Amino acid sequence: MSDNVPTVGLPPGSFTIGKSFSFEAGHQLPGLPIGHKCARGHGHSYRVEVILTCGTLAPPGFVTDFGDLSPFKDFIDEHLDHRNLHEVLPVEPTAELIAQYLAGWFLQHLEPALPGRLMAVCVYETATSWARFDVVRNA
Repeated sequence: MSDNVPTVGLPPGSFTIGKSFSFEAGHQLPGLPIGHKCARGHGHSYRVEVILTCGTLAPPGFVTDFGDLSPFKDFIDEHLDHRNLHEVLPVEPTAELIAQYLAGWFLQHLEPALPGRLMAVCVYETATSWARFDVVRNA
């Protein structure tokens, strides 16, 4: 006896995936008032999430193969992990600007070869504190 799953109509829409990466790094924000804890040197266990979308899936049914995102992990591991972010980033290392910078790197180096489109990058400094940069597309 076979338990057949009923056929259903597939609604129109778009698909979204996310993948997280992590790195350890230090920074400080000297533009803050004296006495602000973030003006002192400190570190975070960062988590970065990339969010991709598409309207039509690539075979065999992917927005983007998660394995195709490995160059992003390689970039993070080589250039950000266990670094002082002031020494390696061309932007002030706030979570917001790190997210924007990583989106720029992703768009320039990865997206042209991927079927999915980058929608956003989230940077978590802690489990409860994060910033998100949303990519704006020209119409």
